[in-house]
Amino acid sequence: MKNRITELRKKRQLTQQDLANLLGVTRQTIISLEGGRYNPSITLAFKLAKVFETQIEDIFIYEEDIP
Repeated sequence: MKNRITELRKKRQLTQQDLANLLGVTRQTIISLEGGRYNPSITLAFKLAKVFETQIEDIFIYEEDIP
């Protein structure tokens, strides 16, 4: 799953640490999210949507593997 976290974070002039503090997670979590190596819990996804004042679907891009 791809995401727009880096883009949205930079648009709001937040550092990775700033975003981590707002969400109550570690900076490493933000790094993993931005790198696409970690899919957030639904709770964290909702928190991200709240911070970015948008819908979850506007942050995360689901790409289905269709044979």
